[in-house]
This record gives sequence, structure tokens and C-alpha cells, in this order.
Amino acid sequence: MNFELDQVEQAVVESAEKLAREVIQPRAQHYDETETFCAESLQALGELGGMGINLPEQYGGLGIGSLAMSRVVEAVAGACASTASALTAHFLATDSILIGASEAQKQEWLPRAASGELLGAFALTEPAAGSNPADMRCRAHREDGGWRIRGSKHYITNAREAGFIVLYAKTDADAGHKGISAFMIPQGTAGISFSSPEKTMGLRGSTIYELALDCWLPESALLGEEGAGFSTAMAVLDRGRVEVAAMSLGIANAALQASLNWVRERQIGSKPLAAYQGTQWRLADMYAQLEGARMLTWKAAARRDSGERFSLDSATAKLVAAECAGFVTDAALQLHGGYGYIRDLPLERYVRDARILRIFEGTSEVQKIIISRSLLDAHR
Repeated sequence: MNFELDQVEQAVVESAEKLAREVIQPRAQHYDETETFCAESLQALGELGGMGINLPEQYGGLGIGSLAMSRVVEAVAGACASTASALTAHFLATDSILIGASEAQKQEWLPRAASGELLGAFALTEPAAGSNPADMRCRAHREDGGWRIRGSKHYITNAREAGFIVLYAKTDADAGHKGISAFMIPQGTAGISFSSPEKTMGLRGSTIYELALDCWLPESALLGEEGAGFSTAMAVLDRGRVEVAAMSLGIANAALQASLNWVRERQIGSKPLAAYQGTQWRLADMYAQLEGARMLTWKAAARRDSGERFSLDSATAKLVAAECAGFVTDAALQLHGGYGYIRDLPLERYVRDARILRIFEGTSEVQKIIISRSLLDAHR
């Protein structure tokens, strides 16, 4: 596969890396310590065009490929994983529109989302329906020429801050996954209440909420066709898993770079820590896992642009990269010893931020199910 970027894509990636280094990274610790939503960093990305890197130019996006997009996400995550989480949640919402909406809906919502005017939220998960969305209990039924939505959603990133929420609900309770539809909910819609932001272990600058819904929506709020929501959501998650893999690379690479700096500076007796074989072997393991994860992520990104089905590739990349981030950040903290455990250095934040990557947008166990089913189907 060709992993080369064209001149436009390379310029976008380099601009994003510069923004991440000079604007986003200096705010990361503040967001984490104060549990403040990363609004300023998202605004800076919007001014760069980064809020629409997943969209074609006809809808206000930059029209770059998924490989370049993955490298932008990696750069942002390496600087501030909270910002990357809020950004990729926005992509889940806009991908839902891009994949499942009518042309009129795309024209109405996507340009404003791409410019950063509107932040999106993706509301699929429920307290009793996490890994299996087909079990959702949120209901939508026709009422007064529109739709009455009743139910709850859980762990919804950006929900209160979002200019719109793409919400998935059952329009036919007896049709299983074929009875799920998607709806557009603009900010300010009556009948929606939000919990306080959840107190999370990591990603403390990317807020998540529980939603309680008893709201009425006009007929035009139905996103695309009735009953098509599940297939839209699954296609969106395939794309999103490549982005989670890219986030994993960013966090892991930040931890590796911090470790390389540390082991050269840290003296143990008369030698730098880098002079010891145990240190060298640990660094080699970290690098090897990171490079393997990077190749799988880039392969999945390339497959995403090919038009071919890429569920197996995205699940494999997400599984390996997320597990890699956990290994590399933990190894980096170990190399730093007690210094890595205190909050003066970002290592403990990398460890906390990386932990969710093995859970959201499909746990590692779910990815293994996807992978094994694909293998067995191909063998049969």
C-alpha cells in the first residue's frame, strides 16, 4: 500500500503538528487538572480547518485522505488526548450525517460543522446497551406530525457543548437492529436534560454526560431513512475505530519520546539510564509495538479510502493500537520511576488517558469478536 501524502495533505499534517505543539499541548495539563472542557483547542482547530478533515470539500471539509486525517489525529492526541477525544466524537456525528443523511440535511449541517461553528455529539450508547446497540431502549414514535423521543443515553462526549446531537433510537421495537433510526437534535431542543459531567479517570478535558430525553422533533429531524440507523452507526464506528487507533499512536508516541529524553538525562550512578541493557530492551519493545500498531492503522486508513469493506482492518488496528498505548505508557512510567507517578510530569496523565482506548468505540473484546467472525466467514 502507498502511505505517501500529496502536497496538500502534507501541508495540512504539518500545520496540525505545529498547532498541536504550540497551541494545544500547552493547555493540556490545565484541562486535565481543572477538568475544563477543551473549547479553546477545538476553536483553534476550527480556524485551521481541522473540524472538517473527515469531510469532502463539497461540504466544507478539506477533502484529504484518511491517512492524512489519521496523522492529524495522532498529532492532536500526542499533544492533548482530551482534545482528540472531543474532536473524534465530533467526527462520529458528522460521519453519521455524511453516511446516512439526505442531501438537503448534509448541506444544512455539514458546512457549519466543518467550519467549527457547530460541534457535534454522537448519542448511541445507553446504560443497558453499550457493546450491543441493538438492545437500546430509547424509543421514537410518531406524534403530532413529528417524533416523540423518550429514553436515556450514557457516556455521550460533547453532549452539553454540542450544537447538534445525532441520536439513535428504536422506531420499531419489534424489528431488532432493523428498527433503529437516527435523528438530528439541535442545541436548545426542549425536553432534554443533562447530568453533571462524569468524573472520569482520564480525558478530563473531554466531558461526557448522561442524557434524559422526552422531547418532540419535527419530521425533518429523521436522519435519512427510517430503520437505516443501525447500518449507519456500524459504518460510522468502522471509521471511528481508525481514529481511535490514531489517538492511541499519538499518546503512545508522546510517552516514548518522553522516555527517550528521560533516559538520556537521568543518571544512575556514573551512567545515564540509557546506558543500561534493561532500559534499551524496554525501549526496543516500546518502539516495536508502536511501529506495528502504526502500520496496521495506516493500512486501515488506506483501506477506508479504497471503497472496499474495512471492518476487519479497522477492528484489528483499533485492538492492536489501543493495547499498544496501554503497554507503552505503562512502560514509560516505569522507566521514569517515582518521577513518572507524580503529576509534575505528564506520564501519569498519558497512562490515565490511554486506559479508555481499550473500552470506547468497542472494547478490545468486541474487536476480537469482529476479527474472529471475519476470519471464520472468510474461511467458510
